[in-house]
Amino acid sequence: MRRHHAALLALLAFFGSAGAAAAGDLYVICNPAVSLQAGDVRDVFLGDKAFAGSIRLEPADNAAAQAAFLERVLKLDAGKYSNIWTKKSFRDGANPPAVKGTDAEAIAYVRQTPGGCSYAGTTPPAGVNVVAKF
Repeated sequence: MRRHHAALLALLAFFGSAGAAAAGDLYVICNPAVSLQAGDVRDVFLGDKAFAGSIRLEPADNAAAQAAFLERVLKLDAGKYSNIWTKKSFRDGANPPAVKGTDAEAIAYVRQTPGGCSYAGTTPPAGVNVVAKF
């Protein structure tokens, strides 16, 4: 009986850790009309790249995945990111990315906005362009 419980616990731990690794993925997504390279993502979300060809980029932060995005992709903490945008707002009159509350809202925004780009912690469905996976 104890062996059965130990085996069951080991199996649950294995599948739990495999699920955690998959849940940790972060996808940067854009509207299908947008053609970006993974190397452009930082510039887009820091306001240094405003166009992809003739399409005006409209990035949106995703509150549900923002901490992971800032850490893994931009290599910034929330305070530094906010400071960058505060300076850009005063200096250049630029607005920070809009904020969506969930993965579903971020994905819907990207689908509906011709220059839309965002990120999600869940595997995005068809109808968006996956620019990078972190």
